[in-house]
Amino acid sequence: MKTGLVLEGGGMRGMYTEGVLDVMLDNQIHFDGVIGVSAGALFGVNFLSGQKKRALRYSKKYNGDKDYMGIRPLLREGNIVSTRLAYEKIPKEWDKFDDEAFQKSGVPFYAVVTDIETGKPEYIRIESGYEQMDTLRASGSMPFVSKPVEINGKKYLDGGITDSIPVEKFQGMGYDRIVVVLTRNLGYRKEPMSPLFWKYTYRKYPHLRKCLKERHNMYNSTIQKIRVQEREKKLFVVRPSQAIQISRVEKSPENLQRVYDLGVADMQRRIGELKRYLKGEDR
Repeated sequence: MKTGLVLEGGGMRGMYTEGVLDVMLDNQIHFDGVIGVSAGALFGVNFLSGQKKRALRYSKKYNGDKDYMGIRPLLREGNIVSTRLAYEKIPKEWDKFDDEAFQKSGVPFYAVVTDIETGKPEYIRIESGYEQMDTLRASGSMPFVSKPVEINGKKYLDGGITDSIPVEKFQGMGYDRIVVVLTRNLGYRKEPMSPLFWKYTYRKYPHLRKCLKERHNMYNSTIQKIRVQEREKKLFVVRPSQAIQISRVEKSPENLQRVYDLGVADMQRRIGELKRYLKGEDR
């Protein structure tokens, strides 16, 4: 039996994920592998480094800083979240990421990115958060408000464009006891993106444009498959018990805390069920 953890993205809805993961840390829940998309990757690394509330703490402290998030860094750097502050100052100086603990965990961690030339997802193993900060940044680089991140001659954007919830990928890698943390409530369906976005942008990247156009279909199909496997007890799914009302670039500390608290409460209610699932005692 090989246990895996799959973390959906969603900007600041990722505060829900952090709440869920912190309850898992409190209960010494371990996995054989973890894969994260966008915010799921950016916040998920803290699970393996054992740093509870880290993303909540720095988000509450810095999201309201106009130099950190918003129009100012978008105009200065081409990114709605400042690369210099979010990926250099915070993890290395202001609220240090424990890369040593992350590496010592010995648990394979993968970040999903989208190759904008091919329109295909790539799954990159993160051996070191510090040394591969650009990969984490690429995974969370939202289209339209972020510049592509170049790594080894390839250009990448948000992994959620092409594989929002990489359950099938992890199953193909041999993980058979998978826990999925979603950031959308039961019954949510993604609506088509306005043509104003994908028709007049990324003209040099037709495969990327096609993915943006079809993303709602890919997402909804994935959710449907997950729901079927959840009913068959092939997956354990944690999702918000209510719709999360929060901006992808939320600045309110109170709203960030509220979403985190929902994740904590939802996971605490189901922690016994989760333990039984991971032990194979649910069938």
